[in-house]
Amino acid sequence: MGRIFEVRKSKMFARYDRMAKQFTRIGKEINIAVKAGGPDPDTNPALRRIMQNAKSVNMPKDRIEGAIKNALGKDTSNYEEVLYEGYAPHGIALLVETATDNNTRTVANVRSHFNKGGGSLGNSGSVGFLFKHLGVFKLNKEGVNQDDLELELIDAGLEEMGEDSDGHLVIRCGFSDFGNMQKALEENGLTPLSAELEWIPLNTVEITEEQADDVSKLIERLEQDDDVQRVFHNMG
Repeated sequence: MGRIFEVRKSKMFARYDRMAKQFTRIGKEINIAVKAGGPDPDTNPALRRIMQNAKSVNMPKDRIEGAIKNALGKDTSNYEEVLYEGYAPHGIALLVETATDNNTRTVANVRSHFNKGGGSLGNSGSVGFLFKHLGVFKLNKEGVNQDDLELELIDAGLEEMGEDSDGHLVIRCGFSDFGNMQKALEENGLTPLSAELEWIPLNTVEITEEQADDVSKLIERLEQDDDVQRVFHNMG
């Protein structure tokens, strides 16, 4: 019985850690969006998108409002978005998105994570060409005529439409078409469950389960860093 309790407790803490990391990531995104486009989501599409994402991970309303208020403060940190590129063990390419108020600290930490995880931090452009930067929108497919919607979204830059493993409708567009797609969905009365800019691998690399474990340990190490927002890979 004690062992079962310990396992449940471990899983519970892991879930809280993931949630805390998501809230921190979104808080930084809110900071960047507010400083760039103001605190009104009606006139700031980036902020509107991030607030939708915050709701999708059950971030409390008062915490969202607090993040917006804090971003307006004079003493609030100014975060810069920096993308790092490198290789994990076994030739797996990694893109590491960060939001930092101290780039010297962040690059040192990211390099250390790569080295300790058996990988190597590369220069800008070293692995980016292996990925495509896409806008990814997830929607509830109930009540949606996918054929009609596909025709509506072609002019907004639609590249792909399909479903994920959770049964959500997934829409992808090019990076430069992200704003047009967001506007087109809103004009069609659709509110995405989430809307993200993601790095999608052009091709994936198949490796063994044991090798994948090595890569996953490095990714986990990176994701635990306070400055790291998200990590993308081309592992199959």
